[in-house]
Amino acid sequence: MARKTALINVMETAARKAAPKLLRDFNEVENLQVSRKGPADFVSNADISAEKTIRAELERARPDFGFKLEEGGEIPAKDGTHYWIIDPLDGTTNFLHGIPHFAISIGVMEGNNLIAGLILDLTKDELFWASKGDGAFVNGHRLRVSGRTRMADCVLATGVPFLGKPGHEEFLREANEVMAVSAGIRRFGAASLDLAYVAAGRYDGYWERGLSAWDLAAGIVIVREAGGLVSQIDGGEKMLEKGDILATNSGINQPMMDILRKARRKR
Repeated sequence: MARKTALINVMETAARKAAPKLLRDFNEVENLQVSRKGPADFVSNADISAEKTIRAELERARPDFGFKLEEGGEIPAKDGTHYWIIDPLDGTTNFLHGIPHFAISIGVMEGNNLIAGLILDLTKDELFWASKGDGAFVNGHRLRVSGRTRMADCVLATGVPFLGKPGHEEFLREANEVMAVSAGIRRFGAASLDLAYVAAGRYDGYWERGLSAWDLAAGIVIVREAGGLVSQIDGGEKMLEKGDILATNSGINQPMMDILRKARRKR
C-alpha cells in the first residue's frame, strides 16, 4: 500500500466528508433545486454545499493556505504561497442527468508549482492521488500511463463544446483529424477523470479547450507523476491560465501535437 503524504491525507479527509451528501443528492437528483449559471451550464445546491464542506475541512487543517474555488472565487493565502484549487463537483451536468461519472478534484499549488492532487470518483469509489516526486496511485496501486506508440491503437478523450461555448468548428476539425488515425475518441464529461484515466493508462491521451484551473490542477500532477506529458495544445505551459490542455503518454505526444496542428492549419 502506498504511503500518503500529510497533504494527501488532508485532501482525502475533506473529499470523503463531502462525498456522502453528494451521493445522497445524486440518488435524489430529480428533487434537487437547480439554477442556471449560463446556457447548458448548471450549478446545484449539491455543488455549493460540497464546496463549503471541503473548504471548511481544508481551512481547519491548513489555515494559512488560500483557495481558488469554482463557486466561491479566490481567497488569498495568508502565507502568500499555498493555494487549494478545488472543483467540488466536476461533471455537474452528468450529475444532474443521473449519469454516474463525476468527481471531487483538489489540487495544491505552492507558488507557481503544482505539488499535489487528488481526484475522488464517488460512484466507483476510486481515489486517484499524487504528490510531486512521489508517484501517482489509485486506491493504493501505482499508476502508469499506457505504453502504446501507434496512433491506430490509441483511444483519446476530449471535451465537446456545447451551447454557449466557442470553438465548435475548431473542435470538429480536430476531431476529424484524430478520428482518421486513432482507435476512437471518448467524451465522458468530467475533465478531472479524463486526466485520471490517462494516468491509469485507460486513455492514451486527452485534449480539450475552454477549461478552468480547478478542472485541471489535480489531474496535471497525477498524469505527470504517472509518467505522462502535459502541456497546452501548442506545447506551452500555461494550462491553468489559458484553459487548454494536451495530456498523453510519451509515445504519442508529438504525433498528437502534429495532428492538432494540422487541424489548425485547415482554418
